[in-house]
Amino acid sequence: MLRTVTLGSGSRLPGISPEGAGARVRRCGQDEWTRAGSVQPGDVRPPGSRPDPLGGVPDAVYRLDPSGRFTYLNPAAERLLGHRAAELLGRNAGDAFPALRGSLAEEQYRKVLDDGRSREFQFFYEPVGRWFEVRIFPDPSGAVVLFRDIDLRRRSDEERDAQVRQLTAVLEALPSPTVLVGRDGRILSTNRAWSSNAAALPDQVLPSRLGEDYLMVMSRGLDPKTHAELVAGLEPLLAGTEPGGDGTFQWDYSCQMLAGQGWFHLHATRVDAAGRVVITHLDVTEQVRAREELVWKVRHDDLTGLPNRARLLELAGEALAVPGRIAGALLMLDLDGFKTINDSLGHQIGDELLRQVGGRLSQEIRPGDTVARLGGDQFVVLAHGCDASEAAALAFRLQTVFAQPFSAGEISVPLSASIGVAVARSDVRDAHHLLSDADAAMFAAKSSGRDRVHLFSPSLREAARWRLEVATKLRGDAIDQLVVHYQPVVRLDTGQIEGVEALVRWQHPERGLLSPDTFLSVAEETGQIIPITRWLLRETTRRAAEWAADGMALRMSVNVSARHFSAETLVRDVRVALQQSGLPADQLVLELTETSVAEDPTRAEDQLAVLRRFGVRVAIDDFGTGWSSLAQLFSLPIGTLKIDRSLIAAAERVSVGDTGAVLAAIVGLTRTLGIRSVAEGIETPEHLRLVREAGCDLAQGWLLGHPMPADRLREWVREVQRQGGDLCAMAVSGGAVPASR
Repeated sequence: MLRTVTLGSGSRLPGISPEGAGARVRRCGQDEWTRAGSVQPGDVRPPGSRPDPLGGVPDAVYRLDPSGRFTYLNPAAERLLGHRAAELLGRNAGDAFPALRGSLAEEQYRKVLDDGRSREFQFFYEPVGRWFEVRIFPDPSGAVVLFRDIDLRRRSDEERDAQVRQLTAVLEALPSPTVLVGRDGRILSTNRAWSSNAAALPDQVLPSRLGEDYLMVMSRGLDPKTHAELVAGLEPLLAGTEPGGDGTFQWDYSCQMLAGQGWFHLHATRVDAAGRVVITHLDVTEQVRAREELVWKVRHDDLTGLPNRARLLELAGEALAVPGRIAGALLMLDLDGFKTINDSLGHQIGDELLRQVGGRLSQEIRPGDTVARLGGDQFVVLAHGCDASEAAALAFRLQTVFAQPFSAGEISVPLSASIGVAVARSDVRDAHHLLSDADAAMFAAKSSGRDRVHLFSPSLREAARWRLEVATKLRGDAIDQLVVHYQPVVRLDTGQIEGVEALVRWQHPERGLLSPDTFLSVAEETGQIIPITRWLLRETTRRAAEWAADGMALRMSVNVSARHFSAETLVRDVRVALQQSGLPADQLVLELTETSVAEDPTRAEDQLAVLRRFGVRVAIDDFGTGWSSLAQLFSLPIGTLKIDRSLIAAAERVSVGDTGAVLAAIVGLTRTLGIRSVAEGIETPEHLRLVREAGCDLAQGWLLGHPMPADRLREWVREVQRQGGDLCAMAVSGGAVPASR
């Protein structure tokens, strides 16, 4: 039966017998209390009676007798209570430690007295400012109290709990799916993005539960190879053996998501000494797709979707790099006359035609070959593993692509292409060189006429180098090396010199004097013909004005290229040249080819009308070499028609009567329309007789005078005048025409 005693505060304690105390201490022997619980009944005895069995126990143990006085303290209790046993034995607990009154310890103690059941609790003792873990066991002979200092552990737990709460809050704030895993790889926590945003995670990953193995969860959404990469990277981090020891693992991977193929950046970081790891899955699908789209655009043509030059060179380089393999060939196609189509029908129709050409070529090539667009109207076919004969056969087959006209809306447009073929050889293992060879072959095909195929030969490479040199120098200082030679234009009725045609030459520092056909075609291609013609206009008008001031008035004829004629600057360039030189406008003749005005007749008519209002004369050059009709040409405001030398030279191949009839018909029509005619290429007396009989107004050619420099022309004109001035009479009579060279 329990006896009640009074503590100093009036509290009541049950009496505990020594035997009961020992039994209670023994029965508490579990978990951390096992050492204290190893005593037997009767082991709790006053100090000094015999060796203390609880002296080595690290936990504090003391006993209260039925009156609430200390009857036993082990050494650990002395240390924690701050008093020696001799100071406390026999004293009432409430008197010795007043702070216990009204505390949690007293409340729990009362409950033990009331129901006779032991209590376990944690207790913060204010006087020392520390946490203790306490167990109180009731006993008929008194009470046994076991306690230990857990302040460090308690504060560590609180800090850890605070860290966990803080980490959880941080995870929850992250927009990307994030998971916290323990050292054993099991999921400890996930954020809302992980749980709710299923479309932003690999398919089959969700749902996942706390406690599941993270790598096992991920295996449900990754293919075996990708999952093996994840295991190889994450397991060392969980084990603390990751390379570099920086506590992180980063990895990019692709997988199938609920919303389709996706890409992720995984970032795993070890966050504490316990080895816990935070793993974030950043969805980078949009960035990857944007990067892939950018890469695609960099390597493909926007208009047709075909590979561009950069991608073509990559593919060709890969083919050439395989040793012992027949690399194949490059076939370069350049559409004939496409600029005219573009200018006349508009760029929208031109773009549609280019798309159709790319589509037809793609359907015609062999499996594994590639069609690319270099830009403008140029396409290239990369044909793998073919020799020269196979490449040539492919080129002719590609020509059939253009057999049927192309359609743009209701417009039907016939097209053809010039094709250059370059076959890879053992000495050419560079894609750029092979493409350059194909370009040289294409240029040769285009130079020989429309709709042609030309195979590359080494001699073309030298021609290509020359074109490159010309293009480079014309952009540099070559314009300062240009000179002008002048060829007389003679009236056929009087034999007198009426004017001159200005013919540009290049005084090359290494190659000597170069004729126009060696560099003007390159200038036309590169656009340098415009600054050359601009310089020529200023130089020739200045020279003609000087001659006129010196009493030698000669009409100056200057050739204008198709490119310059279609440029917006031509009218301004002519106006500036006339203003700077002071030459009367009617003393300047602009010579245009019939093809240049036929490309866009409406625009040509407007441009020519403006020039005629200035007073400038316009001549159509090389008539008979193009495809224009007389009716079309004569609808334009032109003043002179220059008959090409090919019609004059025909007199030597057909009957004179037939040729004369043709010339007479042309000249007769020009006179009816008030247009003057000029016969070109007069090289023999027979030519001269023929054109005079046909009624031509003017003539020029080597029989009547070679092209010559300005200073030589001045002397030559004076010599002709001293001999009477009739060049026709001199030539027909067999008289000596003054040397012009």
